[in-house]
Order: sequence, then structure tokens, then C-alpha cells
Amino acid sequence: MDIEIREFQRGDQEKAIRFAITGMHFDWYLKPGPLLDLFGRYFWTLELCRATQALSAWADGELAGVLLAEMKGEPKRWNTPGRRIFLRAFQLAQGLFARRAAGDYDRTNQDMFQAYTQNNTPDGELVFLAADPGAKARGIGTALLAELARREAGKRIFLYTDSGCTYQFYEHRGFTQEQERDIVVEIGKRQVPLRCFLYSRRLENPSE
Repeated sequence: MDIEIREFQRGDQEKAIRFAITGMHFDWYLKPGPLLDLFGRYFWTLELCRATQALSAWADGELAGVLLAEMKGEPKRWNTPGRRIFLRAFQLAQGLFARRAAGDYDRTNQDMFQAYTQNNTPDGELVFLAADPGAKARGIGTALLAELARREAGKRIFLYTDSGCTYQFYEHRGFTQEQERDIVVEIGKRQVPLRCFLYSRRLENPSE
């Protein structure tokens, strides 16, 4: 089955949010329902506002995957006032139920980044990559990464992931694990142990 890579469009957003909720196992932290849906929307909006590259993969007429990357020196055309207002409102509300968890996770990533940049100078970050778990096509994530590599050949990117995601995917596609940290995410009475990772890779044009 052929995979077509397109520029991300606004109409792709609702399905991309479902990819985020499912692929990143947000239901480990929140019960299914309006709060989980709201968090998925917040997470997606946060990453979209950072993106300078936003790509969609289509297969058999259906959206099958999305990639977002933030590259140095490129415009962030999805960072609109309306999205910033939504993010600010959610962040204020988030302090009521998950402030500690979010803060601990962010600090862990910052610690890994500081250690990584002592010897590396990345050109950008892969901020989101997810595929439809129900898609019949295979190679969706690989096709999205190949298009990013074609556009940004020669640049070094990094990404954060954790044991709640399929981090092995990156190891099989040329990424090197640079840092790892263990953390316990606490939300209310729930405690979720995670191992956090930072991976990096220099992009090479697949057509060369």
C-alpha cells in the first residue's frame, strides 16, 4: 500500500489528537473521558505550536500518521494567538491536579538535555511522531522520517521519549540513545514508573 506524505492541514488535527492519546498511553495517567480528551488536545496544541515542520502521512485515503519537528531558524506558522490562549488556560488549570507530575517530567528532560548539549549542538527536535495503530499500511513512521531527512539533510535532531512509548522504533532507524533517567510520575494516588530517554541522529537524504 502506497504512503503519501503531505503538508499537515487543520482538518488533520482531530485524528492526530487521537494518535497522541493512544500512542503515548495517556490513559495510564487519566481515565477515559473528557479530561483525557482535553489533555490530549492540550498536548497536541503544545507540540503543534512549536513545530516548524508539520507532515501528514496518508494511506488508502485516510490519515495514517503525523510528524512534527522544531528546526532552528524556521518559522512557526502554527503558533497562533488562539492556540497560545488555550495553552495558557490549560496550564493554569493543570496546576490544580498534575503540577508536580508535569514539573518532574519536564525537569528530567531538561536535565538530560543539559547533559547531552555538553558535547552536542543539535539543529532541531523531533517533537511528535505517531501513527494510527489501526492503519493497514506499514512503514508510516519510516516514511515520515524519510521526508524530514530529505528536507533537513545534514542536520542533527534529538527527541525525548520514555518507556511508555515504542522507543525501540528509533533505535531501529539510526537514532542513538544519548541519555536516560528513571522517574516516578505521580498524579493523585497513582504512581507510574517511567524510564525517560533522549535520542539523537544526523539526518541523511534517503535519495542520495
